Amino acid sequence: MRVLFCGINPGLLSAATGHHFARPGNRFWPVLHLSGFTPRRLAPAEQEELLTYRLGITNVVARATARADELSAEEFREGGRILTAKVKLLRPQWLAVVGVTAYRTAFGERKAQIGPQERTIGSTRIWALPNPSGLNAHWTAETMAQEYARLREAAAPPD
Repeated sequence: MRVLFCGINPGLLSAATGHHFARPGNRFWPVLHLSGFTPRRLAPAEQEELLTYRLGITNVVARATARADELSAEEFREGGRILTAKVKLLRPQWLAVVGVTAYRTAFGERKAQIGPQERTIGSTRIWALPNPSGLNAHWTAETMAQEYARLREAAAPPD
């Protein structure tokens, strides 16, 4: 696996459908395509197709909420421990945490910024990406796609 994308937690629609980033206003699927990770825009119901591109998807916290700010710091820390075990098992080249605040809380990295991180999990490198939620107005789909494309280039197989 080249990249394991990791959302914060399932929203209520994602929990109901079983599909990551299922809310229509979420920009994850369009940004994934705009950044070049997928040849076309996938629908949430097509998430299994990610495996054909050597990509995976999971969450930091399993509990569904209407908003991520309903989660406690302890839930994030426990999610970070579970995610670490998952990464050690799957051994992706990169873990891409979609939301720098989630990464900071789950891994105790208070000063982390968007981009590649110093921390690794075994041989897996970590990249903090902007949260594609429509609530994250600081990032447009285009600027998010540029950051996601930086990760795609870093995860590209050598020529």
